[in-house]
Amino acid sequence: MDQSRAITRRGALKGAGALALAFGALEMAAPLAGVPQRTTVAAPLPDIQFDIAARLAAPPRTFGTRVLFQMPPVHTVFVTAQLERIPTAADQAMLASTLARLEASYPFDAAHLLTFLSYGVPYFRRLPGGLAGRLVSHHMPRLLSDRSRYVLEEAVPGPTDVSPGNPGLTKLRYQVPVAIESNDLLLTLRSDYASVLADVLGWLAGSNSLHGRAAASPALRGLLTFTSSRHMFTQAGLPRAVAQRRALPFARYIQPESPMWMGFSDQQVNASGPAAICTFAGNPSARFSTAVAGDYFDNGSVQHLSHDILDLLQYFDMDSATSSPGGDGTFAERFQYVFHAPDTVRGVADQFTNGGGPAFLPNVNHGPGYARRTAQGIGTNFNFDTGQHERRMGHLSCLQRSSRAADGTPVHIRMDGPGFDHMDVPDGSSQPKLQFTVFVPSADFFARLRVNQASLDLQAHFGVNPTKNGLDRFITATRRQNFLCPPRRHRAFPLAELS
Repeated sequence: MDQSRAITRRGALKGAGALALAFGALEMAAPLAGVPQRTTVAAPLPDIQFDIAARLAAPPRTFGTRVLFQMPPVHTVFVTAQLERIPTAADQAMLASTLARLEASYPFDAAHLLTFLSYGVPYFRRLPGGLAGRLVSHHMPRLLSDRSRYVLEEAVPGPTDVSPGNPGLTKLRYQVPVAIESNDLLLTLRSDYASVLADVLGWLAGSNSLHGRAAASPALRGLLTFTSSRHMFTQAGLPRAVAQRRALPFARYIQPESPMWMGFSDQQVNASGPAAICTFAGNPSARFSTAVAGDYFDNGSVQHLSHDILDLLQYFDMDSATSSPGGDGTFAERFQYVFHAPDTVRGVADQFTNGGGPAFLPNVNHGPGYARRTAQGIGTNFNFDTGQHERRMGHLSCLQRSSRAADGTPVHIRMDGPGFDHMDVPDGSSQPKLQFTVFVPSADFFARLRVNQASLDLQAHFGVNPTKNGLDRFITATRRQNFLCPPRRHRAFPLAELS
């Protein structure tokens, strides 16, 4: 397959509504992306849907450092949908057949196609008895810390989201209130080839063609409606290439080797846990729910999905599209926003052009108390103007307040990456996005992670200037929702066979 091959599903997608946005984004990014070298994989299909380490078929790379980075599939599309009726056992069989047909056409690996299916709270409300009914309550795991609560709860606005629950909170440019979505289903599609994902989207939309062969599209009409599609691209140098192609005003300041808009790689091997720790059944390092091996949802997980607009003008401290970057946009400052204080990596003399420093840096675990220490100015840079050590916190420092088990193992697998589209942008322009999804052992775990990421408690208690606290001010979350990602063996309309 050729990455530059023309994407030819535009006709099939004319009536597909929400699927068209991802199709257009794939079409934009495809000519700029390369294809990684991967080997053929022969391994059992994982019951943990997102356990794809063996399916990447490419060893981690160091990119000239002593740190290992694992690059994911180049392209990811998130498709959300709402059901028009309660799914039956026949619908379950049809969906299982649809997934089997996809994997017969495209092997389950990064070089071809990876698919995950997850289900929102609205899905479980539709089942007989709803959330409180015997069917759901008998099978849905509960929190070990509070057995009155399920592992799956709906997402809530984060403490730094624009929301009526956060009165007075504003963003510099994108003052968009966060929406808590109400989708029944989330389909995640991943591949190194944009053309593969476009082919699959076209088939789902009714092309009756898959991988160049006649294949009846699944009978989705009257069952579900697609509500959104979002494209994510992850490859070293691709954000810079997109910025240059679209003549974005900050293009020359984006690190040319980075796979992320903000100039630093987010794919360190030691930054994510093993898949099992993110499941409801857990692993020897951590377990957060009542689920045990053999339960219906044992190898399931909570998948959070959010859509975020990035204000890169603000990130590079540019007053306008024609301005030069300012002092708060230096590499040394950005390093401390993203990682930790102090700036242990200083970059080069020109702190702006080409990012001002390296993209591939270690994800160092400083422990859950490090953010509190730097918020007090302990161990940070000395400010000669104020005569004091800086009080500040890095994004990673704040996350580490609750992101790891007692033995230091990360309790999450992130799948975040760049996007570029017009979704939710007030003036309709295409802007850099962070397409964010994460697998965690409970919705409660993620809610606490978000609170600690913001660290507004430490900011207020120790008088940290908001401009010295992490990344949240540059990010506007416009959509959020939590989903349950069931084990592979139950990925097609879970519990429908028992209802």
